[in-house]
Amino acid sequence: MNGRLAAGFIVAAAIVAGVALWWLQTRAFYRPATFAPGAEIVLTPGGGGTPVAIPVSGLTGIDSDSSPIRFRACFTTPLSAAELERFAPYPAAVPLVAPAWFDCFDAAAIGRALERGEARAFLSVEGIRPAADRVVAILPDGRGFAWNQLQPGAAR
Repeated sequence: MNGRLAAGFIVAAAIVAGVALWWLQTRAFYRPATFAPGAEIVLTPGGGGTPVAIPVSGLTGIDSDSSPIRFRACFTTPLSAAELERFAPYPAAVPLVAPAWFDCFDAAAIGRALERGEARAFLSVEGIRPAADRVVAILPDGRGFAWNQLQPGAAR
């Protein structure tokens, strides 16, 4: 009987620890992202300078203070490919995986669209956090995605 009690305690402790670990990794440190009114999503002009706000709708995002690269956002923009030409491209864009519950951001699909040239990546803000840039990718249909990414060459 004591063996069953000990085994039951071990199994219960493992389940509690597993749930706690899952919650800490996927939910605990994220919060809704805050955006500056009128400058929710910005892009840096091709020649450099101060980032410029672009029109967006349906903006939703998540962020965390625990890491400089946990920011993710999804939105739509009415800007055409021709209108986006004036902004600085970001050739090293690699979308980072978002938590599964933030389902508007599919890093694998965004990455494939970037590789195929269907989406275009732009520099939003250089050095938004230490050693991290904010990157924006926009698809031809106006869907856009933003994330923070370690700067190329930054220590990992």
